Amino acid sequence: MFSETIELRGHIIDSLILPKVLDQILTHGANFKIGEIEIGKKRADQSFARIEVSAETAEALDELILRLRQHGAEVAKREDAQLASAPADGVFPRDFYVTTNQQTFVRFDGKEIEVQPAMMDSAIAVDRKRGAARAVKFFDVRKGDEIIVGHQGVRVVPVQRATSRTDVFQFINTIIDADEPKSAIIRELAGELQRVRRARGEIAVVVGPAIVRTGAGQHLVRLIESRFVDRLFAGNSFAAYDLERALFGTSLGISPDLAFARGGRENFVRAVNAIREVGGIAAAIKKKIVTSGIMHACVRHNVDIVLTGSIRDEGPIPGVTTDAIEAQKVMREKLTDVTHALLLATLHHSLAVASMLAPTVKTVCVDIDPSAVERAVEHQPLQSIGLVTDVEPFLRELTDYLSDSRVRD
Repeated sequence: MFSETIELRGHIIDSLILPKVLDQILTHGANFKIGEIEIGKKRADQSFARIEVSAETAEALDELILRLRQHGAEVAKREDAQLASAPADGVFPRDFYVTTNQQTFVRFDGKEIEVQPAMMDSAIAVDRKRGAARAVKFFDVRKGDEIIVGHQGVRVVPVQRATSRTDVFQFINTIIDADEPKSAIIRELAGELQRVRRARGEIAVVVGPAIVRTGAGQHLVRLIESRFVDRLFAGNSFAAYDLERALFGTSLGISPDLAFARGGRENFVRAVNAIREVGGIAAAIKKKIVTSGIMHACVRHNVDIVLTGSIRDEGPIPGVTTDAIEAQKVMREKLTDVTHALLLATLHHSLAVASMLAPTVKTVCVDIDPSAVERAVEHQPLQSIGLVTDVEPFLRELTDYLSDSRVRD
């Protein structure tokens, strides 16, 4: 048997870090022996555990320790990280360390350096001269860059449950199913958003076309007008549907107010053409071609609009970032200071944004598809709430609570 001693520190009991670590050990067919454990006596006190982990082979032990590090485990014996040169532009060396979105430190030359930014599914490049470490994607790496390989000298600090107060986000991976009551949760969310606005936090809203097509756009407009949206992330089609509704009263040829709408699907293409003709959304609003809708509210209230394209897009609308790599860069930049994110009725856009969020960002995902909600909230295990429901009643109830002065904040 091969063994290694690991240590856990922090709120490892109430954040379920200790049970997760022990479960990982047993799941991988290894054994553990708790050599020392100290449990905090008060809510704010931290706990400590020292655990000897053993496995049948050195390779199995090494793989297991890597997984345990991602839960915040530290190897008792401190060593420097191992480095290898990138063999070519856009290629990492073999056995490179794959990051999570948790706060990460690397040790080299006897000192610990924080990896910036915290970004999942990346590698870590080290600049020895500057004493810096950064998370890099494939498109960022250049031949000869020093990249961390293995997990030695890497320390992950997972987000832990807050001890100062209890709020609606303190439930781990909370998913409210379609047949469960949601009013109490939505009321608490309204109170949270009111606190965020007073504290000058940054609220991002990620939206899909279903918001326009179900008639929920009017509630999102209320949210924007009440200053509860700082950035709006969407695809080209969302903006086109909203502009089509503002210009022709339909979205993809369908009107929520009429059984039969004139124009059919051609209205969608005509709306895109109208915006392209004047040079963009802001120009169309300035010239009073567009006088209502979500895009109109965003421009009028200085909401930062971040639109990205796909291969299915018509147009696209001017201002949409169509290059996929450039879109990633823009989205990461726009998400750096976000404190709260609402992921509303859009699976792929929600997953893209969720993978880019810092682990401290509080996230709410609303979708009628349970699997979409589950996949989105798993990125933020201690900071996310998922509601399986139609987006229209959710937004209607949320905006009603936000306008109700009796809601406790």
